[in-house]
Amino acid sequence: MTATLEQAKWKCRTTVRKFDGDVSEYIARFGEEEGLRRFYAEHAPVEEIVREGNVLLRVGIEAIWKLVSGQSATAYSNANARLGVGNDNTAAQDTDTDLLGASTAWKGMEAGYPIVGALSEKKITFRSIFGPSEGNFAWLEWAVDNGATAHKLLNRKVENLGTKSSGSWQLTVEISLS
Repeated sequence: MTATLEQAKWKCRTTVRKFDGDVSEYIARFGEEEGLRRFYAEHAPVEEIVREGNVLLRVGIEAIWKLVSGQSATAYSNANARLGVGNDNTAAQDTDTDLLGASTAWKGMEAGYPIVGALSEKKITFRSIFGPSEGNFAWLEWAVDNGATAHKLLNRKVENLGTKSSGSWQLTVEISLS
């Protein structure tokens, strides 16, 4: 009898869109959902970076299994999920439990995110936007967490996404399983 080896593939795509405008002014004036819609309609990104890959962390795997088995109520939902950025370039390890930077910034999800794609897409998309006064340092690492008191990082990636000093930067993380 021949054993069959099954493999799951975890894929991640990260996109950073850099805008000159101040998203916080739009949100203050029109509310989050309408403010974001108007901001994106009126501002084109001045730069876009797309990267592949990340490290699925042990604490992220544990969080997934606890959610699947009903042992945790802290889902990676719009109310809980966050994207974080930091300024440390220490290589990502599956034992990481937090961002390592001396400077870090965490941001909740934009309205309507995360989005679970159609069954054929097999993906989830997280998206946050950091306004002009948020995350102003070198973005050398990023992660997804569920906002729990003890961070439950799903993943972590070390890569140079640029140095933010002003403007509004949108971070999108798409994770797919196959």
